[in-house]
Amino acid sequence: MTLRQGILSILTVVVLLFLAGPALISSIQEQQITDRLELHQTDLLLQASELKLAGDDGQFGQQFGPLQMALVGKKPGETALKAYQDTRKTAQKNLEALQTKAKELEESLASSSDNLDAKTDSSLLLSSELTPQELQIKSIRTKLFDQERLINQLKINIGILHAYQGDLESARTSWSSLSESFIDNRTLGSLLVQLWSNPPEVSAEMEPQIQRQLTGWFRDRALTRLYDLQQDADALATLQKEEQAIAQQTVKKLALLSVGPVLGCIVGIGLIVFLVVQRVINGQDAMLAEGNAQTWETPWNWEITWQVVVVGFFIVGQVIVPLFFEAFKPTIAQLGAMAGLGGGRITAISTLTIYSLMSIATLAVLYVSIKKYQPFEKNWFRINLQEKWWLWGFSGYMVAIPLVIGVSVVNQAFWQGRGGSNPLLQTVLEEGDPFALGIFFFTAAIAAPIFEEILFRGFILPSMTRYMSTWGAIALSSFIFAAAHLSVSEILPLMILGMVLGFVYTRTKNLLAPMMVHSLWNSATMLGLFVLGSNAT
Repeated sequence: MTLRQGILSILTVVVLLFLAGPALISSIQEQQITDRLELHQTDLLLQASELKLAGDDGQFGQQFGPLQMALVGKKPGETALKAYQDTRKTAQKNLEALQTKAKELEESLASSSDNLDAKTDSSLLLSSELTPQELQIKSIRTKLFDQERLINQLKINIGILHAYQGDLESARTSWSSLSESFIDNRTLGSLLVQLWSNPPEVSAEMEPQIQRQLTGWFRDRALTRLYDLQQDADALATLQKEEQAIAQQTVKKLALLSVGPVLGCIVGIGLIVFLVVQRVINGQDAMLAEGNAQTWETPWNWEITWQVVVVGFFIVGQVIVPLFFEAFKPTIAQLGAMAGLGGGRITAISTLTIYSLMSIATLAVLYVSIKKYQPFEKNWFRINLQEKWWLWGFSGYMVAIPLVIGVSVVNQAFWQGRGGSNPLLQTVLEEGDPFALGIFFFTAAIAAPIFEEILFRGFILPSMTRYMSTWGAIALSSFIFAAAHLSVSEILPLMILGMVLGFVYTRTKNLLAPMMVHSLWNSATMLGLFVLGSNAT
């Protein structure tokens, strides 16, 4: 073993034991964003179901009636209740898993230290004097708090859904079971019990509590009940007018979210059938055939590829750059505050900055690692605007839609809401500032495709063709691409996406084609999050 191989071996072990490995393992207990997305879409269904189709000229019914029925279904209340109950069950399982983990860590800490009882909850908020194990306990307690608050909110909404369907006993049971740790939730639950009791009770604090803690359809149902009991015709009329305006917009949003993927799946399945039939008819001359893939002359060996992945992407990109950025984070926050930027804008700018620094640093390691092999064979890192890369890019995106969606459905059934997700997705879902959303969109739709396609398709995939078939290189580079996102539940869907990206690149040898596929995929994801997030008001 050479000195370089020894150093790379040690760094690989460090990455597996202290970075990628722990991140993937810890993601197993993390909640996916999928459940949140489904609930946001459920909320859209509920709001769209309130659209009244009888206009003075009948135009509302003609324009929205069939579309509303197709999107919402016959029993949106029952559908929504099941969705919320399923999410609550998943959240409860996640809560129990976190409680078990916290208990195990606390018992382990107690066995190694006699001072656990002396450490109060307030002391665990001060990270400067905590051991790694105590920091882990602090992190889990934070997750426990967030999970309990989520379950409380789910119980509140489930109760409103029960009340909407006339099951008042189940509604009151749901509201009465709220955790006592959250006084504001308990207060709202008690007020809702009074609002739907027999006889009902009305108090002055109901409206502000409802306005503050509820959103969308659930807020409107509670306010409708309140205004009915108060016999406040003006407030009720104003609320219904606002609700109808929102319902009309919501039907359009649902159409955008539903029709687009369906059409994409139809086109994508058609293209997949075409490729398979062509493979059967044309044999080795077909696009799917191994012989139709482009090849590269790779002047460096596997050590260089290994070095770029471990040293460039993980050590420099995932450790050194974030540590460097963390040192300047307070300064950035201060400058943002001085410039009048809100927290969302600072987060967006910070995300773009750290991603850009990570990309530049990783590509710098790549350049230093291979510069002595210049001049490269002409097809390396090739970008050509004159070819039909855009056609391959669009077609590749269409093929990816049914493949990734199909795999994601199976994947979701297996992980049952756990396995982690990209934290950026949750941030975008909850962000309401257009400037911040624009920065997030640029990061996901422009910066990420450029960097990741240069690294994973432009360098790693061709480098592996020196030692294996093109399809083998596509599969292995796709696995590395998926695992590098450090969320275990995303590995399989992202690997399928990576294989589509690799296929497109090996057939075009033009990085613009997979960059376009990648950009379209991320853009569609971001737009979906924007639409869903805009409903949470």
